[in-house]
Amino acid sequence: MDIVVKGRKTEVPERFRKHVAEKLKLDKIQKLDGKVISLDVEVSKEPNPRQADRSDRVEITLHSRGPVIRAEASAGDPYAALDLATGKLEARLRKQHDKRHTRRGSGRLSAAEVGTTVQGAAAINGNGVLVADEPAPTIPTTRIGSLEVQGEGPLVVREKTHVAAAMTLDQALYEMELVGHDFYLFVDSETKEPSVVYRRHAYDYGVIHLTTDPLAESEAGGAGGALGG
Repeated sequence: MDIVVKGRKTEVPERFRKHVAEKLKLDKIQKLDGKVISLDVEVSKEPNPRQADRSDRVEITLHSRGPVIRAEASAGDPYAALDLATGKLEARLRKQHDKRHTRRGSGRLSAAEVGTTVQGAAAINGNGVLVADEPAPTIPTTRIGSLEVQGEGPLVVREKTHVAAAMTLDQALYEMELVGHDFYLFVDSETKEPSVVYRRHAYDYGVIHLTTDPLAESEAGGAGGALGG
């Protein structure tokens, strides 16, 4: 693990650099956090004479494979500021170490963690009630036209039935342009089957003819066709 000491708008004496290496005990820090990569110590000085009691500031940044930990302090001289910042850093490292040690060493789970950690265990809601003991919510069923909808389901806002006379493809295109729609459903006068004309690009049109598949009548829950380009 490396210790980098630098000054921001101030020079750092060699004596202070040695003191940093002695103050920041690497073996103690690595014992609290074994993933430490480096330590950055930055020294700065406040030029305002009114802040002479905290003119020297030391910031320690610990880089590891985990989260970055930073501690800073100000005092009347850099040595006192270093002592304060080091104390803060060790306190934060100790707190994280104790938290990790408690999680790993106890081997016990809270009631709220059991449901998500232990397979097959009953979950507990925010009120402390077993989910298994709660009544299963009923899903309302609504009938909209010929559809039976469970829950919110698809939003059918309108259903219409029209009586249509059979017409040719040219007449269907004319009717589509007349109403200003991008598609028009009609009964083809030649096939007597429902068909759809639709606008593609510019003045290009497409047409879809539907025919009855006798084999599909024996298959339950068949899906309808989709408009193609």
